[in-house]
Amino acid sequence: MAADGVILAIDQGTTGSTVVIMNRELEVVGRATTEFPQIYPRPGWVEHGPEAIWGSVEQSLRTALDGAGLTGADVRAIGITNQRETTVVWERATSRPIHNAIVWQCRRTTEVCRALKDAGHAKRVHALTGLVLDPYFSGTKAAWILDHVEGARARAEAGELAFGTIDSYILWRLTGGAVHATEVSNASRTLLYDIRANAWSDELLDLLRVPRAVLPEVRSSSEVYGYTRGLGVLPDGIPVAGIAGDQQAALFGQACFEAGQAKSTYGTGAFVLMNTGEVPVESERGLLTTIAWRLGDGPTVYALEGSVFIAGAAVQWLRDELRIIDKASDIEPLARSVEDTGGVIVVPAFAGLGAPYWDPDARGAILGLTRGSGRGHICRATLEGIAHQVADVALAMAADADRDLAGLRVDGGAAANDLLMQMQADLLASEVRRPTILESTACGAAFLAGLAVGYFAGLDDIAARWREDARFTPKISDKARDAERDRWKNAVGRLRTS
Repeated sequence: MAADGVILAIDQGTTGSTVVIMNRELEVVGRATTEFPQIYPRPGWVEHGPEAIWGSVEQSLRTALDGAGLTGADVRAIGITNQRETTVVWERATSRPIHNAIVWQCRRTTEVCRALKDAGHAKRVHALTGLVLDPYFSGTKAAWILDHVEGARARAEAGELAFGTIDSYILWRLTGGAVHATEVSNASRTLLYDIRANAWSDELLDLLRVPRAVLPEVRSSSEVYGYTRGLGVLPDGIPVAGIAGDQQAALFGQACFEAGQAKSTYGTGAFVLMNTGEVPVESERGLLTTIAWRLGDGPTVYALEGSVFIAGAAVQWLRDELRIIDKASDIEPLARSVEDTGGVIVVPAFAGLGAPYWDPDARGAILGLTRGSGRGHICRATLEGIAHQVADVALAMAADADRDLAGLRVDGGAAANDLLMQMQADLLASEVRRPTILESTACGAAFLAGLAVGYFAGLDDIAARWREDARFTPKISDKARDAERDRWKNAVGRLRTS
């Protein structure tokens, strides 16, 4: 038996399910990832098999526990964090999904969203949810399943079916079908939840045609929802005690507990969230207003969110398409081989521009090339392009929230790149802090679960345990920074279509 027991975090992602086991000192004592298939029925459509997702969770649980030399008896509590917006509908009686999960990336409800916009509903939906009418979110996905599976809508209205995002589905399976619930951060991503009233909205349910009878109960992000039952891989009776959507979990895992604190996760894209405190901030700059978390009976904490479509994917592009580098880690030494970009600017808008521009038809470009431009200049400009995009979002957040940015905490694979992090600090005129554990999403789920069962004493206890690996402070002058930002904005302006 591990001293004091351990917290087990299930990080259910888009391509695989990861289980991370942590002790009280935030040491990762066990970890395992199991991938599952991606399903593409038509161009622009993306699905997952819910049973494949659950199977990957079970396998990762076994592997992580075995690798750590632990058993289920060592686990004090379980936390869940999940790919947000991905939608499942299943039978209450059998737990059998009636259709594949529709993934957050799926665009099949584009025409439904366009029709709702054309009918003039966008402003009201945004006022209630903080979101935009887009197929990214869960509500239109749920309606699509009910419309396209024979008899499903009638069964849903009769209370035979359950709808949920992936957190709800995993919670249902962990508890042997005893608990159908979600929590506030995931509920806030459905287009069905009034984030100010903190309740499912009858107005939105009617608009998106989702019966109330299929909905999960909405709980806080940190409480005991139920207990494991009938799993085999884990004994009965372990509390499932913390849930948050992946980006909110990362914000919590980075101990961004004060208004103005922000984090950026650098993956394929980059997700930037800023804690705005107990009052939702309505963005005037194309950002989303979302619920960050609620701890037990405490107040609801809100956040602003912005997405950068291409971050680490730009490095992959240099490797796979341009073949400027052989492996991703080659970019930093090449970028350091030159003092500056030599006037080269890379705008990696391969999938359009996200927040704060929202121009899906914009395309990427390399600008400012001369005969002297080389691989190092292009590599350095690519890193700067990533940092500029994150700065666009983070500075828009600070302006919307009418407060200075209280630093930026970073995680994800590209956060290990010291040069990129220094560029980020320079362009933000703010500290960038990198933790010793870059798996902030799993940390957040573990923190939320641990708080609910007394494993951690409170937010101050967690903040004291957060460990810094490196801190980057601005090194360029205000004049140099302004010149860099002006060059970037000019470049982006040349690519915009709207």
